Amino acid sequence: MIVVTNRIKVKKGMGAAMAPSFTAPGPLDTFEGFVKVEVLLTQNLTDYDELNVNMYWETADSFTAWRNSDAFKSAHKRPEPGSESASKESPVLGSEIITYEVASLKEIAK
Repeated sequence: MIVVTNRIKVKKGMGAAMAPSFTAPGPLDTFEGFVKVEVLLTQNLTDYDELNVNMYWETADSFTAWRNSDAFKSAHKRPEPGSESASKESPVLGSEIITYEVASLKEIAK
């Protein structure tokens, strides 16, 4: 299993508002190899908010297939130039993708 983290810096006050958009129903829910997504909001930052969007995948190939899919492209599509959406300033200040291999895991037995 791998975890892909998108560490996103956003304008102060926007993190909690944006978080649900990453877990809303969509094509990711049924994508082969997708396990789950969780969104963490970093605490105690003063200049900006930071979201860590952790996506769990069965394999790196599954994640790559998602990144190359039409569904991914559609979900990350920029607004058309000149549209009302394009005239709004993005709250995103920057982002970084980090990939991890799950090397060890312990869960409480249910």
